[in-house]
Amino acid sequence: MKLLLKIISFVGLGLSIIPAILVFGGQMESSTCKQLMFIGTILWFVTAPSWMIKKEAVIEEE
Repeated sequence: MKLLLKIISFVGLGLSIIPAILVFGGQMESSTCKQLMFIGTILWFVTAPSWMIKKEAVIEEE
């Protein structure tokens, strides 16, 4: 499950970066870029926190 979340989050990150590069190179229209970047941002912010959160170690006092 954690691996699937990582894959989805990195796809979202790619959708947030690659379209901007394609628009800069003239390979994609701005409106398509905005839609893909919006989808990528949503994917990243929904999936990334679930696998990036570090759990604190519980230290028991004696």
